[in-house]
Amino acid sequence: MAQTISMSGGKLRVPDEPVIPFIEGDGTGPDIWKASVRVFDAAIAKAYGGKRRIHWHEVLAGEKAFNKTGNWLPDATLEAFRQYLVGIKGPLTTPVGGGIRSLNVALRQLLDLYVCLRPVRWFKGVPSPVKRPGDCDMVIFRENCEDIYAGIEYAAGTPEAGRLLEFLAREFPKDLSKIRFGSPGQNAAWQKMLEGVGMTAREVPLQCAVGIKPVSYLGSERLIHSAISYALSHKRRSVTLVHKGNIMKFTEGAFKDWGYQIAARFFRAHVVTERESWILGNLEANPGLTAEANAHMIDPGFDMMTPDQKAKIVKEVAGVLASIGATHGGGKWKSKLLIKDSIADITLQQVLTRPKDFDVIATLNLNGDYLSDALAAQVGGIGIAPGANINYITGHAIFEATHGTAPKYANLDQVNPGSVILSGEMMLRYMGWSEAADLIIKGMDGAISAKTVTYDFERLMKAEGDTQVRKVKCSEFAGAVIDHMS
Repeated sequence: MAQTISMSGGKLRVPDEPVIPFIEGDGTGPDIWKASVRVFDAAIAKAYGGKRRIHWHEVLAGEKAFNKTGNWLPDATLEAFRQYLVGIKGPLTTPVGGGIRSLNVALRQLLDLYVCLRPVRWFKGVPSPVKRPGDCDMVIFRENCEDIYAGIEYAAGTPEAGRLLEFLAREFPKDLSKIRFGSPGQNAAWQKMLEGVGMTAREVPLQCAVGIKPVSYLGSERLIHSAISYALSHKRRSVTLVHKGNIMKFTEGAFKDWGYQIAARFFRAHVVTERESWILGNLEANPGLTAEANAHMIDPGFDMMTPDQKAKIVKEVAGVLASIGATHGGGKWKSKLLIKDSIADITLQQVLTRPKDFDVIATLNLNGDYLSDALAAQVGGIGIAPGANINYITGHAIFEATHGTAPKYANLDQVNPGSVILSGEMMLRYMGWSEAADLIIKGMDGAISAKTVTYDFERLMKAEGDTQVRKVKCSEFAGAVIDHMS
């Protein structure tokens, strides 16, 4: 009998026959969905012997919704996701022109799905551009509802942009100087420069697009809290706060600072920060080490600091030893979850050169967008990358394909359904149906190891000299996954 998933006491309550709303998606979405739902149903049937099953409930969004209702995202669809808590979707077309910038972003913001969860792992046999793709085993917690994706922006030359620039000129004149061409004076200087180098004299319009980037404590807290909770419950090694705080000190820098505060406030007994690990490790290696000597070791620039700066570092060392020396010292810190941070640009390099240094990553929206796609390229591409948008407080979650609609391949039964299949695996695990989720992983491993793959992988495998690979249709790949669950 069909029932509704509920949230009680902070835990998801999943009946044996839950209703799950789904959006099949645009373009290749119908092909992918038909293949994927077969895999889900087969895994559930095999894992539970008919005692559990999903009642699939189709809801509309994207082109199919617009063609049937004249609305890209009908209210009934939002209501279904609100009512049933957990759902899944294929790729959606982004409407061209005004209105919703992205249906995916709209769903995340309207349902307050503040975590974009992107696990990245390699399946043996999947073509990869890196030498050791198996070293890439990470889970990204990307903040979904703030940063520039929820930012306010005004087009160049509009009255709104003009008013905001006028406000800055009036209230924050020093800050306006950072906007290179945001005032008549700056444009006049540019005109004079043009004439000085012999370029054609012309009137330079006062046009400058402007945007506002929001990053809040509470938005950061719930994201980082979720990431640390996940890391502890899944016995991961570390959580890295990825940011660009060296430049955006009061937005991205605050995200990093708040992350350390949140770790200490809510998880003190279970975590150690990277700097704390250095302090404790130094003392264990040399029990007679003074606080000042320890401070010198954790900060290479110590000798060049002012007396006040030196005193601050020494105070930090003493504070760490006083607060957690008894609970985390004597090597006990080595079994704790490590909390550290990394600047976004170097992170994009090091996930390639030192992927084992990263485990769970917590980051803001734009950084997470770059990182998740870059990491997907290491393990087979976006076509096999799963994703989820989750509110761990209310229980609402939508699992999704992370790739686009690829309309030129629509209805050809050709594309790789891996992204939706693995998103469904994430969904089943989120529901507590881990046995069925394990079967999907087993099936994917088996099908790919047997070199039974869709055209995208077949092309790459052949390019690497593999002559044993067998190209199959989208629907046939689903059948191969099911066969390898045995």
